Amino acid sequence: MKRIYLIRHGQTDWNVEGRWQGTLDVPLSEVGYKQAAALATHLQDRQINSIYSSDLMRAWKTAEPLAKIKGLAIRKDARLRELNLGVFQGLTHDEIRMKYPEEAKGMEADYMDYVVPQGESRRAMQARAYEIWQEIVANEPNEPIAVFSHGGTIRLLLMKLFPDESERLTKVRITNTCVTTIEVEGDTLHLVDLANASHLESVVLTDSP
Repeated sequence: MKRIYLIRHGQTDWNVEGRWQGTLDVPLSEVGYKQAAALATHLQDRQINSIYSSDLMRAWKTAEPLAKIKGLAIRKDARLRELNLGVFQGLTHDEIRMKYPEEAKGMEADYMDYVVPQGESRRAMQARAYEIWQEIVANEPNEPIAVFSHGGTIRLLLMKLFPDESERLTKVRITNTCVTTIEVEGDTLHLVDLANASHLESVVLTDSP
């Protein structure tokens, strides 16, 4: 049986501002670094033998404190990136609706398959995330494994892994540095813990989308 922790990156200033980051390489905020440190402390006594991360800074910088404690290298992979939001990137939801009203309606109407201009569809993003998930599960002998990624990526991957839970998963909040624990036993997956952020109780936070 393999245990895998899916972990969202720490907070950024754009999270607080409600700006859609997508594949832009936005850095962690001061609070984000505190969250990453709290996460590492929370996981320091758990056995973790491999660390994977999106190659975007906000993800691998969140992984760094844990990697340092565990003495592990961070294996970066672009397939763990957030959804490429194309022309929406860097804008708030209100700005998107004002500047690209038809495109915003299109994305709302076709959740999985709408392709953002200069971006990608959620289905395409889900496919790349699932591809690396399969590789990790099949080929990674050193488990438990921590995988650092993004809110949208984690949500869509979970919807692929647990299709019977899709409706619930579209509504759950994947908050900064929350930990989702999955156990893999043959072809059977167990969702042990979903979006747990209890380690942040001692961190001064600004809530972020």
